Amino acid sequence: MKWTDVREIGIALADSKGEVDPLTVRFTDLLQWVMALPGFDDREERCNEKILEAIQMAWLDERD
Repeated sequence: MKWTDVREIGIALADSKGEVDPLTVRFTDLLQWVMALPGFDDREERCNEKILEAIQMAWLDERD
């Protein structure tokens, strides 16, 4: 997975962090959680706030 795989990341977070409300997660924590996902292989420098917001919304959609 790369930062551009927003939907796939959202699904993985919903599976691994199902008890967490995505809207309460700080972006610093979200960034670390994404980078720790199995199969994630991208550099931290390629991430930005817009990508993290998109991941957060994909995770929220997947959770609901």
